[in-house]
Amino acid sequence: MLAVETNVHTVSGLLIFATAGGLIVFGALMLGLLIRPKAPNQEKGETYECGEKTIGPSWVQFDLRFYVVALVFLVFDVEIALFYPWAVIYKGAGVAALWDMLFFFGVLVVGFLYLWRYGYLDWVRAVSHGRMGDERERIPGPPPTSPEE
Repeated sequence: MLAVETNVHTVSGLLIFATAGGLIVFGALMLGLLIRPKAPNQEKGETYECGEKTIGPSWVQFDLRFYVVALVFLVFDVEIALFYPWAVIYKGAGVAALWDMLFFFGVLVVGFLYLWRYGYLDWVRAVSHGRMGDERERIPGPPPTSPEE
């Protein structure tokens, strides 16, 4: 019976806390709506980037190299972050824990070597090494005809 009463008090306390937090946020937004000055201006509605006027359309092709570098960083950052807790927890576990971590590390090294081999870690990709083929090789279908034919 005591455990049920404790759970009811915990849930009711969480509900009161969440309700009070929501009311404080909603109240702050409403207070700001009432107090702030309303002075619409065309200049306020313009798009800007770091204080500079925009040039060109906002929908541009994002270079995937930034994405690849960020993902590789996250993978290796998480891997390094897992080494310390693993060492603390399994310091007396023996050889089995060592093989587990070596397997984990080996999978990451294989992934890193794959990225390195196929040039995903190169910031400027070389066209001459076959990594990026000729346009005619990538487009399926018959070869283009010349005007003489």
